[in-house]
Amino acid sequence: MSVGADISLKEYLKKYFGFDTFKGNQEVVIRNVLDGNDSFVLMPTGGGKSLCYQLPSLIMDGTAIVISPLIALMKNQVDAMRGFSTEEGIAHFLNSSLTKTQMQKVKQDVLDGKTKLLYVAPESLTKEENILFLKQAKISFYAVDEAHCISEWGHDFRPEYRRIRPIVNKIGEAPIIALTATATPKVQSDIQKNLDMMDANVFKSSFNRENLYYEVRPKVNAAKEIIKFIKNNSGKSGIIYCLSRKKVEELAEVLQVNGIKALPYHAGMDAATRSGNQDKFLMEDVDVIVATIAFGMGIDKPDVRFVIHYDIPKSLEGYYQETGRAGRDGGEGKCISFYSYKDIQKLEKFMQGKPLAEQEIGKQLLLETVAYAESAVCRRKMLLHYFGEEYHQENCENCDNCNHPKEQFEGKDDVVLALEAIIAVKEKFKAEHVANVLSGVKNTSIKSYKHHELDVFGEGSKEDPKYWNAVLRQALIAGFIDKDIENYGLLSVNEKGREFIKNPEPFMLTKDHDYESADDEMEGKSGEGKTGAVDNELFNILKDLRKKVAKELNLPPFVIFQDPSIEDMAIQYPITLEEMQRIAGVGAGKAQKYGAKFVDLIKKYVDEKEIIRPMDMVVKSIVNKSGLKVYIIQSIDRQMSLDDIADAKGLEMHQLIDEIESIVQSGTKINIDYYINQTIDEDKQEDIYEYFREEAETESIEAALEELGEEEYSEEEIRLMRIKFFSELGN
Repeated sequence: MSVGADISLKEYLKKYFGFDTFKGNQEVVIRNVLDGNDSFVLMPTGGGKSLCYQLPSLIMDGTAIVISPLIALMKNQVDAMRGFSTEEGIAHFLNSSLTKTQMQKVKQDVLDGKTKLLYVAPESLTKEENILFLKQAKISFYAVDEAHCISEWGHDFRPEYRRIRPIVNKIGEAPIIALTATATPKVQSDIQKNLDMMDANVFKSSFNRENLYYEVRPKVNAAKEIIKFIKNNSGKSGIIYCLSRKKVEELAEVLQVNGIKALPYHAGMDAATRSGNQDKFLMEDVDVIVATIAFGMGIDKPDVRFVIHYDIPKSLEGYYQETGRAGRDGGEGKCISFYSYKDIQKLEKFMQGKPLAEQEIGKQLLLETVAYAESAVCRRKMLLHYFGEEYHQENCENCDNCNHPKEQFEGKDDVVLALEAIIAVKEKFKAEHVANVLSGVKNTSIKSYKHHELDVFGEGSKEDPKYWNAVLRQALIAGFIDKDIENYGLLSVNEKGREFIKNPEPFMLTKDHDYESADDEMEGKSGEGKTGAVDNELFNILKDLRKKVAKELNLPPFVIFQDPSIEDMAIQYPITLEEMQRIAGVGAGKAQKYGAKFVDLIKKYVDEKEIIRPMDMVVKSIVNKSGLKVYIIQSIDRQMSLDDIADAKGLEMHQLIDEIESIVQSGTKINIDYYINQTIDEDKQEDIYEYFREEAETESIEAALEELGEEEYSEEEIRLMRIKFFSELGN
């Protein structure tokens, strides 16, 4: 049916929804539906997509079928529709949550012509009994909501969405309106093909949300940073996204312990708790929801002021969709993501074992995400380009890259060198190994493959492996390198890369790649907590105290506390033993053993100088739940070989040693004598131990190698002996 004069459509809008004017493309879309044409609607979150099918359903004869993937969303919209009408049966949903009696009532209302909108889950649509029932109904049109679920290239692929068209053909033809808040050109054509609506009129709104501020931060002390951010924005509503349910629970607990009204939300919780938590957020009983991506689709809360990604999402579409939940009322919306390349490696691990086609798609989507996170270009420009939209302004003035431009430099020679190194190691190694070759790191792995004998070894020794990892990553983003996820991420140089070696062109590298120093701050690793300026006076007083304590105990000072710990004390001013445990590299054991004199001194210093301590120190952590550390400690107690522990957890030996060092540094005693006695001969053991006991001025491995001789002693041997030394004397 067609609606006549302009005024009548606006009258309907006023009558049913109380609005005076349409937003964006709403009116043209609604006219297209009323005229009986297929419509493809691309409208960012907050643009008012649902009105595009709700209003025509009320005007037209028959029932509109809305296919939607989420039960929570259906309930939300049905309640809203019933609020506009005196007729209870005007909107219903048909899904697995209904009882037999409720199901009967829904079907009767539809057949009696009372129901204008029927929300159906795609799974329910495929049931034979529902197909037979819908054949009897008069259907005005079909609306496929969240239509990106049809495409494998979308961020939320659902195989049952692929079956919508054949079922529509079975039930009876009627116009289709497909709606989505995110779709790249590729996803759009996939949706139209699959729904057999290539001739549909396409209505595309701009993806630019000018009120949203985009920022990517390195994932260092992320929990601490989040607490600081929320406390500076107290009373505002926000969503924090994590990839795993475990992290959701942990982070929500950390926020609660720190006096923030936060609740978790994920698919593993029972339905009642989940919807209870969602309602508390909507009713503003809590300020923050920590959630997996299961949360937020169709949640109509206009005043979400910040969306934080604790973990970077698997695709830019997912990222756009989730950040789009901020500032839907046009007001402030801060979108902050914490990024560490280690998270990308974790996501790649999840892909192993999946069908190759799926891996290829996943790999592409991840690559786009890495490019976005590491880019020095305007974030808005990159996002809009991803969705096939050009953004012509040079500076959006509302993202971190525009407000604080990153430094860039010409790096074509370094890119060529990195590509040559991949070829030199026969394209059989990961980025980490290639970076070590370039920097000239002689570790066990490099020696065993004789890679220290290659011409390229140490060619880039002016920079550290972290720098070369960043170069390799930027070459990967530029499309010069392929990465084999199935085979542990081995790198190979492709055609484009080989062409670049032959004819290098200018290539701007971006400085500021501190994205790798990410650590899991909930596990209290060493080197954490440097968020303020060091109080030099206190730093020197604490070093004197350390010297005094070391003398009394006849130990080298670094056994008591290492420099990074002393430095952190001079930033955080811990004045209780509980606070001392949260200092970098200090766990419960160390705090109990040596902490008392240090906290007394700091308390006196703080009182005398009337120092206002930083808020950071108040960040309370929850009990460490790290399964890996517990596993390592238990396995060592059972005297399991370190090689077997590393294999069982998919770690390389140097990574396992990192973990053991971190356990020992936080004050836990560990006995690895059984392994040391098997792998290091007695004289060597004695020499290394004596070196640390009598000669060493710092705990540095480099200094030890230099003193003891690289020819005779390996880095691994010295690290293992240093663990024994710290564990026996320090803890």
